[in-house]
Amino acid sequence: MDKLLQQFLAIAEAGSISGATAGLYVTQPTLTFNMRKLEESLGVKLFVRSSQGMRLTAYGETLYENARLMRRLYDNTINALENQRLRTERGLSIGCGYSWWSLLVRDMVLNYAKEFPNAPIQVSLGNQLRCMDQLLSGDISLFIGHEILGLNAATSTEFLALTSVHSAFYVRAGHPLLGQPRERSEIDAFPGVSSTPPETRHQRFFDAMQRQDRATTLFDRTHFAFGSNSLAACIDYVCATDAVLGHTSVMADEFAKRDIHKIELSVPQPAETVGIYVLAERIDDERVADLIGRIRELALIRLGAPT
Repeated sequence: MDKLLQQFLAIAEAGSISGATAGLYVTQPTLTFNMRKLEESLGVKLFVRSSQGMRLTAYGETLYENARLMRRLYDNTINALENQRLRTERGLSIGCGYSWWSLLVRDMVLNYAKEFPNAPIQVSLGNQLRCMDQLLSGDISLFIGHEILGLNAATSTEFLALTSVHSAFYVRAGHPLLGQPRERSEIDAFPGVSSTPPETRHQRFFDAMQRQDRATTLFDRTHFAFGSNSLAACIDYVCATDAVLGHTSVMADEFAKRDIHKIELSVPQPAETVGIYVLAERIDDERVADLIGRIRELALIRLGAPT
């Protein structure tokens, strides 16, 4: 892939020249010169420069979406050649949230490893926005997670519903909130813990018309006292404090093994859809279709038919 486009993507994703230098092993003056050279060759301004960093212009947004597609196609081509060389055509790369690793992916992966013992398996755990980032970068073939409302159509992904779940709240044994149904206001009075802390760079996944609304909710860093992309770290924090962990209700049995218990709610939380995200261009790929079929089969057994 063209060097200038690679550098452009790195700056756009890092939000600054300095942030992009480490991964590129290029000096700041070189990057600055190259971006001006790229802008001159295209005849448009790609960045708005300020003391806070580099923000994409409308032209920059268009180039970013198309350059990312070019990078994905280039990386996929290189990976396909490498896979062919190593004879790893049955390799598996999948992403999922923590809940879905325990309930679906773990057993599916173990069964897959028995069926294809020489195939490399890569599993990436994280929230749906982190997994979306990896999907669009070509690092994983698909991922299981909550439906992302307001997703920009430019991501060119397909969402295949698997089931509906409810959010729940969990606390340590002996917590004051256990023992009777609680109102949401009672729960909100305690410190919150999030296993899906926001990453500002993921705001670009949302439609421009909805970014402002999403930025005040999903990317609000003030609604929790402790956040970590490690569920184990969140559990440790909950066990040692009066903090409340928000997570899906399907994890109640798993959390109970760690002596973390679900709060009974006076009013149930609204249902949320969970499913498979896959690139639209790969949904008919033989290996991807096979993987989707395996997930759906196991999900039907474990979770029942989608509602």
